[in-house]
Amino acid sequence: MSITLNGQSLTIEKLDQIARKGEKVELDKDALERIKVCRAMLEEKIEAREIMYGVNTGIGEFSEMVLDDQQVKDFQKYLIYNHAAGIGDPAPIEYVRGAMTGRINVHAHGNSGCRPEITFTLIDMLNKGVTPVVCQKGSVGACGDLAPMAQMALSLMGEGESFYQGSRMPTREAFDKAGIPIPGLMARDGLATINGSNLLTAMSALHLYDINRLLKQAEIACAMTLESLLANLKPYDERIHKLRGFPGAIRSANAILKCINGSDLQSGKMKTKVQDAYSMRSTPQVIGAAHDAIAHARKQVETELNGVGDNPIFIPEDRLTLTGANFQGSPVSLPMDMVGAAVTMICVISERRLNRLTNPALSQGLPSFLTKGAGMFSGLMLSQYTADMMITEQRILSAPASILSIPAAADQEDFVSMGMNTAIKNGQIIDNAYGIIGIEFMGAAQALDFRDFTPGRGVQKAHEVVRRHVEHLDIDRPLFPDHNAMKELVKSCEILEEVEKEVGSLG
Repeated sequence: MSITLNGQSLTIEKLDQIARKGEKVELDKDALERIKVCRAMLEEKIEAREIMYGVNTGIGEFSEMVLDDQQVKDFQKYLIYNHAAGIGDPAPIEYVRGAMTGRINVHAHGNSGCRPEITFTLIDMLNKGVTPVVCQKGSVGACGDLAPMAQMALSLMGEGESFYQGSRMPTREAFDKAGIPIPGLMARDGLATINGSNLLTAMSALHLYDINRLLKQAEIACAMTLESLLANLKPYDERIHKLRGFPGAIRSANAILKCINGSDLQSGKMKTKVQDAYSMRSTPQVIGAAHDAIAHARKQVETELNGVGDNPIFIPEDRLTLTGANFQGSPVSLPMDMVGAAVTMICVISERRLNRLTNPALSQGLPSFLTKGAGMFSGLMLSQYTADMMITEQRILSAPASILSIPAAADQEDFVSMGMNTAIKNGQIIDNAYGIIGIEFMGAAQALDFRDFTPGRGVQKAHEVVRRHVEHLDIDRPLFPDHNAMKELVKSCEILEEVEKEVGSLG
């Protein structure tokens, strides 16, 4: 069943379905009528020679230069040529599909002024699997993601390259094979395709989808480590967190206890400390803070996905053209900078729990570095080194990009969001996090092998899944295959899916 785009109801989950799983899209009927009404008004204004930014004027520093009739016809082509100025490897297909979806949803408001043919071509490209080749780098996240979106707009002229059925080819060839007519660009069409922060927003939306699932797995890993270290479970009593009032902490404490329910650790048979170290007892507050940061970022990203990110904006009911800055990426880049720091924070506390598993002075009787052959063997000593290296990289990547504006266009564009830098580094942060959480899972599973009691049902299931992919470390072996296997396991969310089948949703 296809997803209808109407400018108002696009969620992160729907974007994931379209961008990654190939869900078909269609345009809402009322949205089509809005697009037609707006275009008709724009054409009347062009005929009347009303001065409109980016329609019959240049852009940026050239915005005061008025174009003649012939220049208006050619301007959109050269605008796209000039702005297709990115660099580097192609962005992943899912990101570009997400950006195309977001742009269609902007058009659905009927305030962009493009022809309906432009919107329908983007829909055809999504539904028939034609994805423009778009350089990942080049956008400063203001005036929109101009460089990458311009490579997308080249497709509307049958130019550039695209991916189709697993192959990279000239876009004209891809359109021919997919049966998509080339609409060309007329007045306003080009700028209406590129003038929004759609790529960085799509990337951020997909990252938020992934991070929510990552945090649930961090909670499962924490539960395994708590059991391995014979933790005092009082800090996970929901009443503590309700008294403070942060919803993320309440959610996190409940998720962790769900995994531990059914454990001998809850029976009081085993001796526990009166009070554990911070990394063991404050995890709900820490992961909870990340949940709350993500909730705020989600609100911002979904507002952007359903808003009119464009310039100028046409208001047909008032027969008005307004220039502004709704392309500015700061409403997304600022909260997403915070999200990147939140993921790094989760990784730091994960590594501190790993340290307690491997350090014989802190591990409640577990063998040194989780090996019975300490001295001859080093066990998981080097696993912590690997996690530490990635955390250092996380900390470097967590510096905010949203405050790093460099003026452009002869200071006409003198503050930019650098939101694409935020989105790119968040992708790297998430990738490292899969490895760091994966190593904690590996350590916790190894530790549980040395314990003689019944763990919680969720913890048992997680241990079972880990052991499908990584064997117990009896004697030393090269660990990089295990680390990479665990990273891919966390990325796949197999542990999460199996645990939630066992204990129910973790949030």
